[in-house]
Amino acid sequence: MNDEPELREPDLPRTAKVRPKALRTGWTTGTCASAAARAAALHLATGEAQEWVEVGLPSGRRVTFAVERSDELRPGRTEAVVVKDAGDDPDVTHGSYLTATASWREAPGIELHGGVGVGVVTKPGLGLEVGGPAINPVPREMITQAVSEVIDLEARGVDVTISVPDGEVRARKTTNARLGILGGISILGTTGIVRPFSTASWRASVEQAVSVAAAQGERAVVLCTGGRTERGAMALLPELPKVCFVEVGDFTGAALKKAVEGGVERVIFVGMAGKLTKLAAGVLMTHYTRSKVDPGVLADVTRSVGGDERLAEEVGGANTARHAYELWEAAGVLEPAGTELCRRVADVMERFVERKVAAEAAMVDFTGQRLMASWGGGLLP
Repeated sequence: MNDEPELREPDLPRTAKVRPKALRTGWTTGTCASAAARAAALHLATGEAQEWVEVGLPSGRRVTFAVERSDELRPGRTEAVVVKDAGDDPDVTHGSYLTATASWREAPGIELHGGVGVGVVTKPGLGLEVGGPAINPVPREMITQAVSEVIDLEARGVDVTISVPDGEVRARKTTNARLGILGGISILGTTGIVRPFSTASWRASVEQAVSVAAAQGERAVVLCTGGRTERGAMALLPELPKVCFVEVGDFTGAALKKAVEGGVERVIFVGMAGKLTKLAAGVLMTHYTRSKVDPGVLADVTRSVGGDERLAEEVGGANTARHAYELWEAAGVLEPAGTELCRRVADVMERFVERKVAAEAAMVDFTGQRLMASWGGGLLP
């Protein structure tokens, strides 16, 4: 594979063009599922239907949701619905009915299940149990917290089933089937809040953040893909002030251009394997509708660090970048492969701005907190 891929910065999708007013944030499916679960648990515990419920976000902030419906299906079994509001993000789950069914169980604690319209994981590489529901770790924690605030889970047991009546239909507009999530949508979210990452307004906010850092005389900016990687990057680079850290989302190319314009000398990209792979392939605007992870890049990286052909073929056939990461880890080549991937990312970034900045890259694990590999700047101890 060519070690210098063609550089591309695809345009935004039509639905993400500039709009005449500021865009509203919304709530993730995970947040809405936790609100529905709290409403169902309250109905189960008190015998009273709820019109409003309050739940906590991972940040500690509390938010209140209207309950669309809360019913007792039979003694000891209740169901509640919260309608998802995704704000102004073009989200296929906007308006969906996040439904939680709660019932008593003999053993203490909570058992979480996926119902109708929630996808089932059929392939590795997603960080979820194969055969289990596509409910990500943070939403699981949020649902557990919401129910535990209502019911003492050390004394009583509750089964909670999350379902989305039209989830299977909505999932057809996503990449779930390609990733091996079948039968419905995923229950997602890391902050609980949907920000309009995919919009031109978000790109403008990225450019503004870089400009603010440059205007304050900072000579380095750190581009992070999201909140988790930003927190991890701040821990890795404690000597840099907070203004240097930018949640870049999909807009690495725009951030790099603005860095050059502002006289920034050093740009560090911190991300997980998926975004790094897209950048290594030369894609500087990584919105999911305009770019896909190319496993061929990862196979080529595998070969370049001495991985055997069998491993390279496995990596080339990986379901996701996370799956490739897990294959590297199992084969004992994660650190050299990650370093090579970061080297390619740094090279792409520098070529994109004609070597007018010094670029570095770091790969963190899927918690965003642990540095696994890096290129440039001596980030690894």
